[in-house]
Amino acid sequence: MKQWKMLFSLIVALLIVTSCGKENEARDLVSDPYSRTEFMMGTVVNVKIYNEGKEEVLTAVFDRMEELAGKITVDEPGSEVEAINQQAGIAPVAVSEDVYELLEAAYAYSEETRGSFDMTIGPLTELWHIGFDDARKPEQAEIDEALTLVDYRQVEFYEANQTVYLPKQGMRLDLGAIAKGYITDEVVKVLKEHEVDTAIVDLGGNVFVLGHSPRAENADWNVGVQDPFETRGEILGSIPVSNQTIVTSGIYERFLEVDGMQYHHLMDPETGYPFDNEIAGVSIISEKSIDGDGLSTAAFSDGLEAGLDYIEQIEGVEAIFVTKDRNVYVTDGLKKGFHLNNDTFTLQE
Repeated sequence: MKQWKMLFSLIVALLIVTSCGKENEARDLVSDPYSRTEFMMGTVVNVKIYNEGKEEVLTAVFDRMEELAGKITVDEPGSEVEAINQQAGIAPVAVSEDVYELLEAAYAYSEETRGSFDMTIGPLTELWHIGFDDARKPEQAEIDEALTLVDYRQVEFYEANQTVYLPKQGMRLDLGAIAKGYITDEVVKVLKEHEVDTAIVDLGGNVFVLGHSPRAENADWNVGVQDPFETRGEILGSIPVSNQTIVTSGIYERFLEVDGMQYHHLMDPETGYPFDNEIAGVSIISEKSIDGDGLSTAAFSDGLEAGLDYIEQIEGVEAIFVTKDRNVYVTDGLKKGFHLNNDTFTLQE
């Protein structure tokens, strides 16, 4: 898969935060943040830094993003993950510490999500290719064949020489479901290393708000949740958060329409078809963006009732579920903080 899975998103859009000049001055913050926007990894990436005198950190941040994207993006020259795919059934491939760490995390999330996220989903995503000009609904025989190549448990790791091996020809890694989360977390590390403590990182649906809002001392950021039935920037509600990440998965940005049926890009590793349930989108609020990626996929695949129950059992993680019939459900920890401001949706108790 050439571009990142947008895991996609009720895409979490940041609400405009009004800052207070005197408070900013006391905290060595700027009212107008240093900002840089690029199109990377198949999405619009934006980073804002509010710490005074830290504009040059944007260069270090984007250098790190470009480095990781180059190592991870499949179907791209020089990609370490693509090298593993090309050597499937032939030989193990030595990878950098970054990629080995990410692949180990991908395996752990494949286990944690009971296979609803499967790091070897590549044969299916390549077959459907939803989000690309050549997207199509495959024949059942093609799907059945691809399914024989999807099994994360077959991936072999060799820690001694830091190599990874896919034992069957035709197997393919696709890390789109967690790659942006991993990169987001790495960007936050870069910011902290450069003594930045107030910033916004937005990797097209993976949003991290570092520190507190510049508007007041210890104030939360006010973060909006995208209306899944509208274009980007149209929100259905908002939540107050600080030092946390918001990650979303949804069905509405990338899809294929065939004979009046819509097929979204979130593939079920068991059936070979997109997950089919009542959910339009899931937003996960957590401390690490890679956790949000993995958990949003798991919650989406479980459906509404089981997904809510699953997230409620995980300490420090909250979720917002939006259904196709425009109902909104939130986990217990968000019931006081979440504000619905779109009357075409109904917040359910």
